[in-house]
Amino acid sequence: MENLIKEKINLWLNGNYDKATKEEVSKLVQTNETEAIDAFYKDLEFGTGGLRGIMGVGTNRMNKYTVGFATQGFANYLKQQFPNKSLKVAISFDSRNNSKYFAGITADIFSANGIFSYLFEDLRPTPELSFAVRELQCDAGVMVTASHNPKEYNGYKAYWNDGAQLVSPHDVNVIDAVTQISSVDDVKWNRNSNLVQTIGDDIDNLYLKQVHTLSFAHKKMENAAKTLKIVYTPLHGTGITMIPKAFKMWGFENIHIVEMQSVPDGNFPTVVSPNPEEKTAMELALRKAKEIDADLILATDPDADRIAAAVKNLKGEFILLNGNQTLILLTYYLLSQRKANHKNSPTDFVVKTIVSTELIPKMAKDYGVPCFDVLTGFKWIANVIRKNEERLKYIGGGEESFGYLAGDFVRDKDAISACCLFAEMTANAVANQSNLYLELLKIYQQYGYHKEDLLSITKKGKEGLEEIKQMMVTYRNNPPKEINGSRVICIKDYLLLETKDCITGKTEKIDLPVSDVLQFFTKDGSKISVRPSGTEPKIKYYFGLCEQLTNIEDIDEIDRILAERIDAIKRDIVH
Repeated sequence: MENLIKEKINLWLNGNYDKATKEEVSKLVQTNETEAIDAFYKDLEFGTGGLRGIMGVGTNRMNKYTVGFATQGFANYLKQQFPNKSLKVAISFDSRNNSKYFAGITADIFSANGIFSYLFEDLRPTPELSFAVRELQCDAGVMVTASHNPKEYNGYKAYWNDGAQLVSPHDVNVIDAVTQISSVDDVKWNRNSNLVQTIGDDIDNLYLKQVHTLSFAHKKMENAAKTLKIVYTPLHGTGITMIPKAFKMWGFENIHIVEMQSVPDGNFPTVVSPNPEEKTAMELALRKAKEIDADLILATDPDADRIAAAVKNLKGEFILLNGNQTLILLTYYLLSQRKANHKNSPTDFVVKTIVSTELIPKMAKDYGVPCFDVLTGFKWIANVIRKNEERLKYIGGGEESFGYLAGDFVRDKDAISACCLFAEMTANAVANQSNLYLELLKIYQQYGYHKEDLLSITKKGKEGLEEIKQMMVTYRNNPPKEINGSRVICIKDYLLLETKDCITGKTEKIDLPVSDVLQFFTKDGSKISVRPSGTEPKIKYYFGLCEQLTNIEDIDEIDRILAERIDAIKRDIVH
């Protein structure tokens, strides 16, 4: 064991830490040295999105003290930024183990620093926290969640006064402020109860009213909504607090909740991982939908910012939509309904992330609406909204990882409004004697069949992190000249902020913040993106291909051809 790790462990054993923590550290060192090293070899980074890590003792774990250091640093920065202001923050938490405990500690420390804290009485979704920051005119916010990560994880998302996660310069400055907290004695732990106010139903009602303003419902659609049979699962998370109420407001009466997953539970007992992107997490919902012959399946992750959907194909069989298909359908619905209802405006715009489907800009162009490309992470979509809110109207935007936001009263992805819009979109298709899957195929017929895929490779621990870094260095220094036999004609490097034309050698600057992402574009129209995950020990590969779909009946054959091409690309580029 390295001396630096030993010093950190000794500091926890001998410093001003509570007895239970010291006993757990001592036990860990004696029984599992490898685990002890991983728990102390580095500090859990307060990254640009906050904290996220495995729960347990140690500097590299989510616990009372890492949460305390983060909150004290955040409090110090807020006081520095607004020296003559009575500061306010909003705090919420999801269903994960220790989330309520960590939220309480966060309120303790903010209030001990003279900052007024609005603390939700019980678990609430991430989008409602974002809404509360704006509605209550707070200076910041904190959401305790690890989103869709496995049960061992928890996290701490930091928000600024616009209800969005931190971006420059505040992201880096808050990180600096947190790193300056070098001792447990630097943290003010004792709550000032006069500066903590519990909130709940009042904010719920205001938020749900705003969500309902997004509806395009008309009489014909309302009748379809009443009979539409929807299966919904919150996957043991916060969605259960808001989505049934929202459905009722939108006129959906035939809702069937997956009972085994309806109770909030941080152990997520019915799933390996509470990630609606994974088919295994949807098995109980699929089973229930088949039993009752449902029309639609919807699911949300533990903090209810991600949406997953399953619809019936032309054979009447349920298929799970991927994140790009969800993004396509929701964006198309918003654009088409705004036009049909004469609500569209020359100032409208939409947003997508750079790794998401290239169908969105084609669609947006067809409707005469600008489409902004941003880095991966919803804070960048929120950043575009903030920069343009005085002159342009944000309609909707999302990313391939099952996140979508309609409207601008929330500044993070919002599965509550997305679920309602998705249900309404299905009712609209039914009212017009159609099927949502058929509507998707019509979109593909118009703009080309875009098939995307994602490959995530996990590399755990210190060694894994170093391996991922080296993989990115190798791709950057020795980029492929061909991928699956097709020449690489363009490379976008978001670390160098440079686009290179591989045929002419010319380069252009990319007008986005720096990010460790590489994209390769080939002559046959393939797009391959590579990046390290910002929240998990993974390297991610995104694949995007396109072929014309002249006849809807050819969809299965074209899908097979593109799937084989993606598999070949994976074999060629993934090392």
